[in-house]
Amino acid sequence: MKITPTAIPDVLLIEPKVFGDDRGFFFESFNLRVFTEAAGFAPTFVQDNHSRSVKNVLRGLHYQIMQPQGKLVRVVAGEVFDVAVDIRKGSPTFGRWVGEVLSVDNKKQLWIPPGFAHGFVVLSEFAEFLYKTTDYWAPEHERCVRWDDAELAIAWPMQGEPALSAKDAAGLPLAASELPEYRSR
Repeated sequence: MKITPTAIPDVLLIEPKVFGDDRGFFFESFNLRVFTEAAGFAPTFVQDNHSRSVKNVLRGLHYQIMQPQGKLVRVVAGEVFDVAVDIRKGSPTFGRWVGEVLSVDNKKQLWIPPGFAHGFVVLSEFAEFLYKTTDYWAPEHERCVRWDDAELAIAWPMQGEPALSAKDAAGLPLAASELPEYRSR
């Protein structure tokens, strides 16, 4: 398993070692010991989530103001463009974003720390998206930064307008959002 910091060092790109032959493949999708050695901390996951979405569905940019969630995300069918935005007030990378194509073929994963807004857009005809979280979903604390906030200028690789939920369509610009304070690990 190869773990590499992204342009925002707290967000980690995880590339598993895949063993394959004409019968199929095998890989470890998570190994606590390897993750801890590479990342310098050991996350505790409390919830696994699985979503399925069709092409051009954009989910996000979600976060929780209380009970912030770290997320380990991956795709098991299709392809998405996954985005993490640092929304921690006082962070040296506040307001910056990183994006990565995650797919069933490349098997890449992202570690998105607590205090980041997260979203993705489906690039394939459909995608199934799995993610582990370090805290429970708390709808009363959930917030949404607007996906097309001009201040963020996220380069979403899609044609046309995305399909959004009512909650995501009502997202606020970063400048108007309730945001968590920066806490280093």
